[in-house]
Amino acid sequence: MRVITQQAFGGPEVLTIVDAPEPQPLPTEVLVRVKAIGLNPLEALLRAGEFPPLLGRPPFILGWDISGVVEEGSLTYRFRPGDEVFGMPLFPRAGNAYAEVVSAPALHLARKPASLSHVEAAALPVVGLTAWQGLVDLAGVTEGDRVLIHGGGGGVGHVAIQIAKALGAHVIATASGGKRKFVEEFGADEVIDYTAVDFTEAVRDIDVVLDTIGGDTVERSLDVLRPGGHLVTAVAEGDSALAAKYTAAGMRFSGIAVDPDPVALRGLVELVEQGRLRIHVQETFPFERVADAHRLLDGGHLQGKLVLTI
Repeated sequence: MRVITQQAFGGPEVLTIVDAPEPQPLPTEVLVRVKAIGLNPLEALLRAGEFPPLLGRPPFILGWDISGVVEEGSLTYRFRPGDEVFGMPLFPRAGNAYAEVVSAPALHLARKPASLSHVEAAALPVVGLTAWQGLVDLAGVTEGDRVLIHGGGGGVGHVAIQIAKALGAHVIATASGGKRKFVEEFGADEVIDYTAVDFTEAVRDIDVVLDTIGGDTVERSLDVLRPGGHLVTAVAEGDSALAAKYTAAGMRFSGIAVDPDPVALRGLVELVEQGRLRIHVQETFPFERVADAHRLLDGGHLQGKLVLTI
């Protein structure tokens, strides 16, 4: 099989395609013939050596989001050969998803909804599980809550809007003016153009803030929460000083360390099947153009997700 690997940290040009033996599934794992691979900003940071080394030093294989077809399994009843599956296996350990074949724990996968293509399914796991675990598991969003989502036009953001709406929340999202229509199409009740308006002057009495931006956006979000409100961040989860500041102000502070939770994955499937959740793919790239895809990742300001196809 072919895999995408790198021998050193660096720019997109360090990503190379090489031949490698197919993995052998361990007990309770399945072998998946990959059809599509979702790309995430974290992978660009890991490639460049700009993030704590989850995967150690190169050589390694990036990636976690996959959609494909089961070829075989080892001591698992969950799937049979021919089943179409998707998921985020092994995160934060190496998922080795930038490959034509992946061995993954069956528990980390779900059956692909018939309404999703492999491209769409591969784009969903990391962003979908991050949004679900932030809004459902950590914040416990319920009907009538006022939820502010920072970065509503991004991968996590546009999925989070839909999950919050499905929970019955009133959703406010920050986004650049060019993404206003896009964000509104996914259900945001209000959109704040952060390039023109200071969000701290535009909203008040927020029950839950979901942060995907970091920086001073996290700290300033303290000003818009109601007493006892909850800040959930996917970026500044390790900032203990900031957490202490929120606690001292009578607020709650939570960081998302996303994991391949099968219950949450099934929750996402249910929303998809109900027609309440869809995923936007900005652009697809063939496997061979992974460097081009990573150049786009490096540029930031994406609208939805990027996906590799095989």
